[in-house]
Amino acid sequence: MSGFTILGAGVLGLCVATELAQRGHAVTLVDPALGPGTQGCSWWAGGMLAPWCEFENAEEPVLRHGQSAIGWWDRNAGGGTRKGTLVLALGRDPAGLDRFARRTHGYEEIGGNRLAGLEPDLAGRFDRGLFFAAEAHLDPRAAMAGLQSRLSERGIAIAAEPPEDPGQIVDCRGLAARDILPELRGVRGEMLVLRCPDVVLERTVRLLHPRVPIYLVPRGDGIFMLGATMIESDRRGVVTARSVLELLSAAYALHPGFGEAEILELGADARPAFPDNLPRIGRAADGRLYANGLYRHGYLLAPAVAMQLADHVDTGDKPEFWHETDDQR
Repeated sequence: MSGFTILGAGVLGLCVATELAQRGHAVTLVDPALGPGTQGCSWWAGGMLAPWCEFENAEEPVLRHGQSAIGWWDRNAGGGTRKGTLVLALGRDPAGLDRFARRTHGYEEIGGNRLAGLEPDLAGRFDRGLFFAAEAHLDPRAAMAGLQSRLSERGIAIAAEPPEDPGQIVDCRGLAARDILPELRGVRGEMLVLRCPDVVLERTVRLLHPRVPIYLVPRGDGIFMLGATMIESDRRGVVTARSVLELLSAAYALHPGFGEAEILELGADARPAFPDNLPRIGRAADGRLYANGLYRHGYLLAPAVAMQLADHVDTGDKPEFWHETDDQR
């Protein structure tokens, strides 16, 4: 068996480790934190498996490869919730919904009665919406725990340091890999976790608020993830007061019940992204393989990137997300 040392135990590192291990390769997974946690942006993700919604503002590969994510997570981490995505706009901005619809497909335009049947707590608040029935969502922390547990069953634990003989290194460190990938930039995202038992939502709801578009992802037991800002900055850590106010104001516009929500968590981190906002697989100058640049599509594209990297290992072929510098061509 070939030996691989994977640097980084965020969502991409865990997916790469899973794919390589399933194909019979010996894998060592390395992360100074010994596992997923608040130190990584994967921890703060929404977990939306929404390729058609993301295609509204993304390149075609996001749509095409993202469609395989739902099945991959079902097979490897217990799956998610397949109830679709509902996209709404406020009555004072109906053109926002039309713009969104023109930029994507895979939806059904629904009226107020159908909307009320899908989400009774939103009855009477919106006259129309877009329903993306094939989409899903998952709990990111549970999904990463599921991958880690299955790797552990294969005898693969997470080490703090690489072994003396690492074999082929695969770098999945996100923004920490800027020492070898200078084109990486950070895109800051801020989110809140709310408890609001007075509002019941069965699926991800996106509100095209004219000031700050939001999504609310139900986690069960009255808990929601509310996100997320998109700021060109690599600043990590605390959430700003302005972002909290804007996100909560938009949630209140969706349903006033969120005005009584408890704030359980505030989180902020920087997503790793390349200039074209698409992921890359490649070989660094020191010989290591790398996979990086998931941007805002972590759980949606990590399975496809992992499968492409594993295919490259097995066949030597250069996958779609393969990237070479001018010196390597």
